[in-house]
Amino acid sequence: MTDAQKNSPRVPNAAAKPRRWRDLGLMIGLMVLVLAGLVGLAAATGWQETLSAFRALGWTEVLILLALSLVNYVCRGLRWHVFSLRLGLPVNLLQTLRHFLGGFAMSVTPGRVGELVRMRWIQRETGWSFDRTAPLVLMDRAADLAAMAVLLAFALGLSMSGMTGGIPVVLMAIAASIAVTRPSLLRALADIGHRLTQRAFPRIFVRIRRASRSLAAFSNPLVLAGAGVLGVIGWFAEGYAFHILLGWLGFDIGLWRAVAIFIFSTLAGGLTGAPGGLGGAEAAMIALLSLEGVPPEVSVPATLVIRFTTLWFAILIGLAVFPLAEKLSQKAKHALEKG
Repeated sequence: MTDAQKNSPRVPNAAAKPRRWRDLGLMIGLMVLVLAGLVGLAAATGWQETLSAFRALGWTEVLILLALSLVNYVCRGLRWHVFSLRLGLPVNLLQTLRHFLGGFAMSVTPGRVGELVRMRWIQRETGWSFDRTAPLVLMDRAADLAAMAVLLAFALGLSMSGMTGGIPVVLMAIAASIAVTRPSLLRALADIGHRLTQRAFPRIFVRIRRASRSLAAFSNPLVLAGAGVLGVIGWFAEGYAFHILLGWLGFDIGLWRAVAIFIFSTLAGGLTGAPGGLGGAEAAMIALLSLEGVPPEVSVPATLVIRFTTLWFAILIGLAVFPLAEKLSQKAKHALEKG
């Protein structure tokens, strides 16, 4: 078997199409349940009050919220580029941003499919296999967890909001980020998993051990510090957007309380395992806002707006970039094969 054959994506089997329909059905079902719950809350609190909250926002306000979300996406895209170069990938900044933003199209699909799509584009354009690019995904996830944990801890310390329940989330996020970025620890976890499963999945744990060796490329303190700063700036931008949104709706609960609620809800949604944190993030956000005295007729539209300008705006960007990324990656793949 040639290297090109080894590195080429596997041909989808007969079960791939039913799985895609299952994943699509799951995503649509989750969206319907979330919307039904939010509509029910709006109806229970009175449509007039909820609609009045929406009318308080104009196009200028919405554009400001979208611009702050763009700050997050660009910062995290730049971080992805820093990690790509550190890993040794032969890519330029435009390629990196195209891969990163295009992957947002799959944000609410099960199993973090967006990251697999990014890896496939990289494979087509550079010839690097999934095993070699896996550390890039691990570092990106870990950097997000670490940045959000630091920001949440800082916000809790300054807000004095009594959100002591956020402390375990902070600790879990930090622990997870450490676990996936320490080569020796990741190898140890792979060995333990190998033994516990009675060696039933040898290839998986071999790949984890192989990926752990590549993590040493990211151990430079300057690289980690720069990635941390980009992550904190990006996530703070969206937390700040939530703060000014609440102010526009007439309930300014303070900058750091708003940031803490936004970050905690985003992390809580991720911990549910639902694609894009659907359901969990919205429920946590509304519940925490109610503890701050924000009535449902304001918390519900605030949650809907901030989720649209963060999660769904990212998906729209991804859908716009996806066809271009797919076309250019196919073109690069053909060029590599001819070369």
